[in-house]
Amino acid sequence: MVTNFDHCTIVVRDIEETKKFFALLGFQEDFSAFISGDRFSAYMGVNGIEAEHVTLSLPNSSPRQEIQLLKYHTPVPIADPNIVRLDKLGYNHLCFAVDNIEEEVQRLKGKGIRFLNEVMEFRGKKLTFFSGPEGITLELAEWL
Repeated sequence: MVTNFDHCTIVVRDIEETKKFFALLGFQEDFSAFISGDRFSAYMGVNGIEAEHVTLSLPNSSPRQEIQLLKYHTPVPIADPNIVRLDKLGYNHLCFAVDNIEEEVQRLKGKGIRFLNEVMEFRGKKLTFFSGPEGITLELAEWL
């Protein structure tokens, strides 16, 4: 049986800017490597893969939480023109728990983060969406 969420991987064009973005949420760089060769091509199902791989972790989280970043050198990554649409099939968004959503929204807005809606209450939580690296949608949730 699954015991918990382990990591989410995001393909990005700019590793440094993405690290800065996730640092605003408390993530720190934990590991960095360059992946390539037949072993990674077979595992990822990506022929000729050559990519920077950076693991960001949330210190003191239990269980451990990671965001993994991939910056492809080859092949050229495929842009998703509908990445911001939440009515498409497949990946929708990743949500982070916070203790005080209003304070967190104000703090992140002060750092230039763009929020996509107002905070709403639903099923015992306060929720709001915001825009992340490469246009992915992220969410904050405060359990009430």
